[in-house]
Amino acid sequence: MTRIIPTETSGAAPPADPAPGRRFSINPRQSGIYVAFALIVVLFTVLTNGALLQPQNISNIIVQNSYILILAIGMILIIISGHIDLSAGSVVAATGALAAVLMVDLHLPWPVALLVTVAAGAAIGAFQGYWVAYFGIPAFIVTLAGMLVFRAVTLTILGNQGIGPFPDAVRTLSNGFLDGFLGNVGLGPLGGADLFTLLVGLALVAAIATTQWRARAARLGYGQVVEPFTVFALRIGLAALVTLFVVVQLARFKNLPWVLVLLAGLVIGYSLLTNRAVFGRHIYAVGGNLQAATLSGVKVKSVTFWIFVNMGVLAAIAGIIFAGRLNQAGPTAGINFELDAIAASFIGGAAVQGGVGKVVGAITGGLIMAVINNGMSLIGSPSERVMLVKGLVLLAAVAYDVWTKRRIGTTTR
Repeated sequence: MTRIIPTETSGAAPPADPAPGRRFSINPRQSGIYVAFALIVVLFTVLTNGALLQPQNISNIIVQNSYILILAIGMILIIISGHIDLSAGSVVAATGALAAVLMVDLHLPWPVALLVTVAAGAAIGAFQGYWVAYFGIPAFIVTLAGMLVFRAVTLTILGNQGIGPFPDAVRTLSNGFLDGFLGNVGLGPLGGADLFTLLVGLALVAAIATTQWRARAARLGYGQVVEPFTVFALRIGLAALVTLFVVVQLARFKNLPWVLVLLAGLVIGYSLLTNRAVFGRHIYAVGGNLQAATLSGVKVKSVTFWIFVNMGVLAAIAGIIFAGRLNQAGPTAGINFELDAIAASFIGGAAVQGGVGKVVGAITGGLIMAVINNGMSLIGSPSERVMLVKGLVLLAAVAYDVWTKRRIGTTTR
């Protein structure tokens, strides 16, 4: 008989731990990705003699891969719903080119240009979402056509040359760091570090611990199975140590990158959307069982339409970030970005059939790809070897997903 564990919710104060006879089990599909990420980080830390975890390198990993992580947030929603988007890279290029024309050629104020660019991304998403949701053409075909169409649009706008440079504010958003509001503080042998960044890190750790404690308390209140308190404390302690380590390294280099602040806001917002909002539950319902979702009254066409609009908006944001980082919009921008975002989603635990996946998992998958890229670059591996390793990692992630589903299906019969 299958045991179903309901989703965690926040709630009342915790009663005593469950009776010793209750079983505690770990979901391998959810925990495996984090174990794999930790092992990959340890491996490349050893291979690079610690260079991977140096303050500047950690900052570089975040800044250089921010646009892929932004795309992965939108892509995971598309995949959860049972669709795919092959046009994301071309939309990144087209919206970056549009932003360059507006700011550099037409001299529009950069806030206005950014709003117009994001609106254009939403329009592109609406265009593709209409054909998928209301006309019934498979997303694979629609977005494959979009990949060609919007690459052609990019080449039409730019020709064979890039447009730049971008205003300082846009470059700061892509490459810059928050100002040191409170100055530096000494950390002994580690040197100086930005105090504001350290305080943000402590607040983040406190928020993680509080959220997890409330979730555990709520599950106990409903009589659900939870992990032993020792395991819970160790897990929270490990998460706190990892978070503080990254924050301290960023504070030692400069402080928080602006793109990290943007990413944090997106991750929190979309995690709340998928875990707490009705629309998020509808996305899972559509991907999990389309017929059941329809019979349950879910507006399937509307859900599908809006997730493509969302993908267009996030692709536009990624296009602005990428163009600002390079300080120009180029005709070859965004090539293979959609493949990296798709790989990040599947490595992060999304199911091929849809209905399964988490925003945090997609971000973790994107960071795995980023660490592999960065680590192999530090040890001097050629590009073909990097592609080989990334391909094998993607294949292993999907194979692991299939294996765990078969194993769960066997043990619950």
